[in-house]
Amino acid sequence: MNRRKTQTLAPVTVSEADGVRFLHLGTPWVQGAMRVKKPYEIELEYVQRMMAWMLLRPEEELTAGHAVQLGLGAGAITKFCHKKLRMHTTAVELNPEVISVCRGWFRLPEDDDRLQVLEQDAARYAQAPEHEGTADVLCVDLYDHEAASPVLDDEKFYRACHRLLAPGGVMSVNLFGRDASFERSVERIAAAFGLETLWALKPTKEGNTVVLATKDQPHVTRAVLAARAENIETRFSLPAGKWLRMMKHLRP
Repeated sequence: MNRRKTQTLAPVTVSEADGVRFLHLGTPWVQGAMRVKKPYEIELEYVQRMMAWMLLRPEEELTAGHAVQLGLGAGAITKFCHKKLRMHTTAVELNPEVISVCRGWFRLPEDDDRLQVLEQDAARYAQAPEHEGTADVLCVDLYDHEAASPVLDDEKFYRACHRLLAPGGVMSVNLFGRDASFERSVERIAAAFGLETLWALKPTKEGNTVVLATKDQPHVTRAVLAARAENIETRFSLPAGKWLRMMKHLRP
């Protein structure tokens, strides 16, 4: 979750059912989840699909470099990148209570030499000149307590995301909402990255559609992607083969 400072930050609440702990922002809408007995696995299907960026990185680079998350949620991606992939990981979250609850209730580790959790506005982080070209992987999941549409979803923001990525980098974006227009969001991402760089996964039954965008990457064949999917499933027990079957290249 990330919001502009001109808006009031929503209170954070926690619920639990059937061994799964949920994070909310003052409403019943689920902003993140963790299976209590498996705190470093990714519980929610759409969050798993956010990891489909793994298909668009060469096997030898899969766990290398810097992974950045804009919007912490319940910390699932941050924990996976830090604990499972062992990447240098940075999460950017505006709401200090979200960070505190993630540390107290969702097993988010304290900062160390590979992990940094910043209480900061996502747009400001992406636009900072000192961050240009520093992210190899960028996961964007920015929703407020109403979960109606992305808080940051304009061309200026996506251009900042493009600058934030290093050459060869990959961005994944969660597009979901009662009021959001998928086509409009894709047009904005395409204006920043180029339509030929975009992939989309099929929406989940809840309505989350994950879009992937690459920067300065060569074309990759389905055969290569299939080999990468098998490697990801074997090493990290993620449903990468399923991701590949539902991925569509958004060509011009």
